[in-house]
Amino acid sequence: MSASAVFILDVKGKVRLGVFCEYFKELEEESIRDNFVIVYELLDELMDFGFPQTTDSKILQEYITQQGNKLETGKSRVPPTVTNAVSWRSEGIKYKKNEVFIDVIESVNLLVNANGSVLLSEIVGTIKLKVFLSGMPELRLGLNDRVLFELTGRSKNKSVELEDVKFHQCVRLSRFDNDRTISFIPPDGDFELMSYRLSTQVKPLIWIESVIEKFSHSRVEIMVKAKGQFKKQSVANGVEISVPVPSDADSPRFKTSVGSAKYVPEKNVVIWSIKSFPGGKEYLMRAHFGLPSVEKEEEEGRPPIGVKFEIPYFTVSGIQVRYMKIIEKSGYQALPWVRYITQSGDYQLRTS
Repeated sequence: MSASAVFILDVKGKVRLGVFCEYFKELEEESIRDNFVIVYELLDELMDFGFPQTTDSKILQEYITQQGNKLETGKSRVPPTVTNAVSWRSEGIKYKKNEVFIDVIESVNLLVNANGSVLLSEIVGTIKLKVFLSGMPELRLGLNDRVLFELTGRSKNKSVELEDVKFHQCVRLSRFDNDRTISFIPPDGDFELMSYRLSTQVKPLIWIESVIEKFSHSRVEIMVKAKGQFKKQSVANGVEISVPVPSDADSPRFKTSVGSAKYVPEKNVVIWSIKSFPGGKEYLMRAHFGLPSVEKEEEEGRPPIGVKFEIPYFTVSGIQVRYMKIIEKSGYQALPWVRYITQSGDYQLRTS
């Protein structure tokens, strides 16, 4: 059901519009839109099952004390950010300490089949900024972009070929298209400057091998070996390895060389948690489950093993922030800080 118009009548059948004018001065489409919550509350008090109840504005003001947004007719003022060429940043911003924090975050999407062959491999990256800068600064970000290196005649050895690059509206796209310069006046605070993708063959950062032995009408034993295949100086934090188990398994027992394991029956998985996983290390987890005497038939194939992790101070693509130039007419000095993080995206390894 829908209504095209609402008429507020008192018990004598007279239209009562003064109630609304008491709250927000002018009764126009804009003022109703701006005071939607108050209109809703007023209608709730004015009517009961479609019949008028309390229509006196003075009595209503005892119940609904909220002040309305009064429409100032003839004094409309366009916000400065609308007329400003830089609509995403206000003028007059001031900080005692001028700083920019840059986070380069890469998520690894990986799918490995039961034979150990990589079926899907992709890196999805984002560059996020946290800006605390006074005035209206212009920033220029330099990356080891392969196209830029080719344009300037540099060696391509340590460059990265970025695909599907998307920018925040503050970036001057014409300049990027012309000479690959990422130039922009940033919004204040947190925002995502850009995102990119690399379809490249990534060596699995955490490799998983599993052996599942099922003893008929008795038990199932699972052995999982995890190996860090990233550089030894790096450490993966918050590692979680989700190993699927039969839906009718019970009586779990675990033994781990590091970390802890727990059974999550509502998801039919064992989650092996490792707080700190250095590169080059190997760890082992064994799980034993009881099975009912009458086995439940497995309708579908076994789900893959899922892995979650985060490796700070490391990017799998090799992308680097070469420089961040900050130019502002007052000439203040500002400090840029850069942090690199590689994390798991959709990271799955199928089991046989």
